Amino acid sequence: MLLGTLLVLFLLGGTGPASAHAALRATDPEDGSVLKSAPRDITLTFTESVGLLEDSFRVLDPDGRRLRTGEPEHARGGAETARVTLPAKLAEGTYTVAWRVVSADSHPVSGAFTFSVGKPSLTTATVDTGPTEDPATKSLYNIARYLAYLAVALLIGTATFMAVCRPPDAPVLHRLLKAGWWTLLGATLALLVLRAPYETGEGPLGALSADSVTRTLTGRPGEVLLARLALLLVAALYLLRLARLRKPFGWAGAALAVGLAVTWAAGEHASAGIQVPVAMTSSALHLLATAVWLGGLTALLVTLYRARLTPAAVTRFSRVAFASVTVLVVTGVYQSWRGLGSWDALTGTTYGRLLTLKLAAVVLLLGAAALSRRWTARLATVGAETAETVVEAEAAVREKVPEPVGGPPLPEGPVAAPESSASGSSEPESPEPEPPAPAEAGSGQRSALRRSVLAEVAVGAAVLAVTTLLTSTLPGRAEAEAAAGTPAVVGASVTNVPFDVGTPGGHGKVQITIDPGRVGDNSIEALVYGPDGGVSVVPELRISFTLPAKDIGPVDAELTDKGGYWGNSFLNLPIAGKWEMKVTVRTTEVDQVSETRTVVIR
Repeated sequence: MLLGTLLVLFLLGGTGPASAHAALRATDPEDGSVLKSAPRDITLTFTESVGLLEDSFRVLDPDGRRLRTGEPEHARGGAETARVTLPAKLAEGTYTVAWRVVSADSHPVSGAFTFSVGKPSLTTATVDTGPTEDPATKSLYNIARYLAYLAVALLIGTATFMAVCRPPDAPVLHRLLKAGWWTLLGATLALLVLRAPYETGEGPLGALSADSVTRTLTGRPGEVLLARLALLLVAALYLLRLARLRKPFGWAGAALAVGLAVTWAAGEHASAGIQVPVAMTSSALHLLATAVWLGGLTALLVTLYRARLTPAAVTRFSRVAFASVTVLVVTGVYQSWRGLGSWDALTGTTYGRLLTLKLAAVVLLLGAAALSRRWTARLATVGAETAETVVEAEAAVREKVPEPVGGPPLPEGPVAAPESSASGSSEPESPEPEPPAPAEAGSGQRSALRRSVLAEVAVGAAVLAVTTLLTSTLPGRAEAEAAAGTPAVVGASVTNVPFDVGTPGGHGKVQITIDPGRVGDNSIEALVYGPDGGVSVVPELRISFTLPAKDIGPVDAELTDKGGYWGNSFLNLPIAGKWEMKVTVRTTEVDQVSETRTVVIR
């Protein structure tokens, strides 16, 4: 109960600078700016160091054609920047910049912004800004990451269980070790193959190119995966040697487990942001404690169903599990503070909501663990009572010795049973009751323990699934930093929508200005121009917005006639993205037409 209270108290406290995942701090030119002359290059500044790709920048001209740019590079400011050189002459209009980099914690980050040269383009065109995320690649990569978590927990947890509890049925646990090792090997190879297309946003077949292999093997995430493969090969030799010599796991095995845990710390959130040495240590300990607890529970469950396990062995594992839970709570509190940074991030960010879900699952897990400890204590008590009964029964048998009557004293040593006479006159002694068999003692406690351990394993698998999602989600602290570092809006979105109702003089265009063209409250103004190019008065003008990607809308702009133009100062667009703007113009009582255009809300 005390640990749960500490978890809730310290989980949400503290504020500070950004944690893992690179967040865009500034752009040069600024997003939405209108420049008098064309810039020579584009520079992005992030909250942490980033890795560059060959296709880190895609710059599109006002007509949607891609420009030839220089090679992406870091600016003189350091690894937290990304820069690309532009062509010498840029035409007048609005340019779209799509960018993609790899943050220091190995996760790709992407985005887009616009700037204008001379004046903004009259229309907002729908352009291809390049790949963002390929669903197949992302799904396969996340599945491999989840399997890697499960496998390392099974491998380290089973080895720890065998070293601490010394179960009698070792072959079945050796099969668990092999399953964990092979699964971790396969998952690591899959992550290594999919690393390049995961970074670039391509399909899985993008891993087949020679450039992809070279880029993966020379990048830090690829080097971490190679180190994990090397440790797995050493671990295989170590396990084979121990199986042949029938020796328990020692310090060499513990060192291999720590090395494997460090490969996760070096390739995830802990490797970037604030307090990196402390964070990596905490992350490695967190993973080791998780593996010892959940992997050990799996080994315990298998042993409880497949072999006899003494109450003393179960009690020893219970102590190890309690120590693991203590480490999990302490490191989890620190990592939650580092990832969230504030109370608002708990409910206002995806990371915070996932963390809340994980916390709820951990509470269920602790409840199941408490039940397991209770049944373990009862099993140990029953086992002790059974052992005492056996000892007393054996002592009673040893003390029951035939006493001679009128004969010489019996020799020392074992007493032979009296032989039956030929006439069969000797009577057999009445049998003594046998002590209860150890296998029968505490059968009810064992069944209850099996059920509680099974519940722990099931909830633990769910916790690992949420953990996998957390490691690929932008932390709340970094998301807040990204929002705080969003450049100020300089320009506004201007879109011209031609219309034609099909009657004489029933054509023209609507010029729509959305200011500032960002998430939240915007002002919208619309001018209707007639066939002669002058301002035209129409009976009705309606504009609505729909975001198909999020199934939002239609949101009515609620325009009112302001005398010469239509407008509304409180148009709220809650989510960034490509919105479909539907413009309906009514020129007479019966003639109207609707046109749709795409506008980008930053």
